[in-house]
Amino acid sequence: MPPRKSPRRKSPPRLRELVESELSERQRTMLNDIRATRGAGTIGGPFGVFLHAPEFGDLAQRLGAHCRYRTAVPPHLSEFAILVIARLWRAQYEWHAHAAIAEKAGIRPDTIRDLKAGRTPKRLRKDERAVFDFIGELHRTRRVSDRTYGRLHALLGDAGMVEFAGILGYYTLVAMALNVFRVPLPEGAVPAFAEPGAGRTAQSQT
Repeated sequence: MPPRKSPRRKSPPRLRELVESELSERQRTMLNDIRATRGAGTIGGPFGVFLHAPEFGDLAQRLGAHCRYRTAVPPHLSEFAILVIARLWRAQYEWHAHAAIAEKAGIRPDTIRDLKAGRTPKRLRKDERAVFDFIGELHRTRRVSDRTYGRLHALLGDAGMVEFAGILGYYTLVAMALNVFRVPLPEGAVPAFAEPGAGRTAQSQT
């Protein structure tokens, strides 16, 4: 019989979790700003990373607040884009934080399931298809064709396209921070994707 593989050990976080009582004045101000826009909560997720560098972190969280709450991009398209980014980067925390929000915003459950499994969703609406194709092409080629750009531009206009690019950039930053610093999921949460090297390779979503 072949030898049994030992279970893969979880890699520890690279940054320690900050305790609120030990925050500097600058960190505390940043945390208060986060809670003013996103509600009370523990110091976790990407904000737990950003708090370690509060000058940078505060700028990042302010950009994030604008990207999430104040752009011209319809919420269902914004949340769908966030899930596509989370799947591309296999950013567990980002997916965990936004999957339910995306469904509440109007993304079909079967679309979310397909995306989670690494499949191209079968029942995309016209606007969702434009977003999915735009992100997929940009991720693969680092460019977008005039046709792909034009389909999304017809829905969002000039200002909306600038903000959409900003949404992709911000949530890619979040995904990178979560993965680089190995930010753990909340207690009891189940990972959405296989980690790289943890058995079979996840399928490409595009």
